[in-house]
Amino acid sequence: MPTVVLPVVVAFLMLGGSGFAGFRQPLARPLDAVAVVLLLLGPAALVVRRANPPVALLVAAAALTAYVVVGYPVGPLPAAAAVALFSAVAAGHHHAAVAITGGTLAVLLVWVLVTGRPIPWPGVVGGLAWLIVIVAAGALWRVRRERIAQARATRAEEQRRRAGEERLRIAQELHDVLGHHVSLINVQAGVALFLMDDDPEQARTALTEIKRSSRDLLREMRSTLGVLRGVDEQPPHQPTPGLDRLDALLDDVRAAGLPVTLRTEGTPQPLPTRTDLAAYRIVQESLTNTRRHAGPAGASVLLRHTDDQLEIRVDDDGAGPAGHTGGEGGRGLVGMRERAHALGGTLEAGAGPDGGFRVRARLPLAGADTAVPPGAESPGAEMPGAEMPGAATPGAGALPPGAGAPASDTGAAAPDPAGNPLAGPDGARR
Repeated sequence: MPTVVLPVVVAFLMLGGSGFAGFRQPLARPLDAVAVVLLLLGPAALVVRRANPPVALLVAAAALTAYVVVGYPVGPLPAAAAVALFSAVAAGHHHAAVAITGGTLAVLLVWVLVTGRPIPWPGVVGGLAWLIVIVAAGALWRVRRERIAQARATRAEEQRRRAGEERLRIAQELHDVLGHHVSLINVQAGVALFLMDDDPEQARTALTEIKRSSRDLLREMRSTLGVLRGVDEQPPHQPTPGLDRLDALLDDVRAAGLPVTLRTEGTPQPLPTRTDLAAYRIVQESLTNTRRHAGPAGASVLLRHTDDQLEIRVDDDGAGPAGHTGGEGGRGLVGMRERAHALGGTLEAGAGPDGGFRVRARLPLAGADTAVPPGAESPGAEMPGAEMPGAATPGAGALPPGAGAPASDTGAAAPDPAGNPLAGPDGARR
């Protein structure tokens, strides 16, 4: 609609202004059908000013030149040409606009010289001033549109970047959920297979735990993937994991055969959401690594609360690291370290003072909500595989080698000759 409205307004303006000018210029040629056609030709060309600005300017300038040369009364003639010139410059056709405008002025100048008419210098100066204003306005309009387009592109890129960071964060959450529950399921499956003939009741208990763990896994996966797809209009089925769910996590670990104790020092205080989540995931991943790699072992978890930070320490008395101190560690340790670093904290992992393995993290409480989202630096944390963990079954002693699922191409570790079914190929922590 605006494409047609402006030409109509310009047409009425030119027709009315030229008719009024005829009364003030009695020596001019009276308006006739040719004059009306020339007056309407310029506004008609404005209809295509957006599709092809140079053509609109050329037609409007040609109609203006013909009208003046024939000698019709001079009114608000440049209206159509001025709009066409503005549109051409605003669209970026600077060279075409200069060429057409310069050609029109040259033709008019030659006509004045050939006919011997006096050059109306006041009108020439005023016309040139208006041309400069129109060209400058068109250039400024173009710059403004480019800046608006650039700002929109920047906002779109920022939204894409934030969406990518959120996907990375969700991917890391999914990694932790899968690692924890699949490890539990693997342990209980090994127990059930080993005790199916000798202790059917214990095997039944293990299968019950498998059912519960798989149900929890499906629920958390549905919640996480629903957020990732953006199609779940309902709130998550469970709140974001935090230390308030630590007791349930430890119960799951104990049910999988790893004795674990929890000790708290200091006065617990409300934690920022991301700090709470990171603390939960660090404990979860540490205990998962203990089940997978420590052999028959027990574990202890210490939470030390201070005014400015939360210290987490997870110790086990298992086989400990082999061949290194855990400074580089496996990719699971890298994932935990990234969580701590994303909050401005630190994480150390290596041999414990009394043997075994220790993970120690310090998470500052100040500025946690403004730190880089976890997983934004790198999504490379390894998903704990379904290796046969070396935890002891409740009341049944250490799980013998071979009791779990056999090694497969999914990353499960086969029992080593030393009887530790949980060590990787190099015995190192993952």
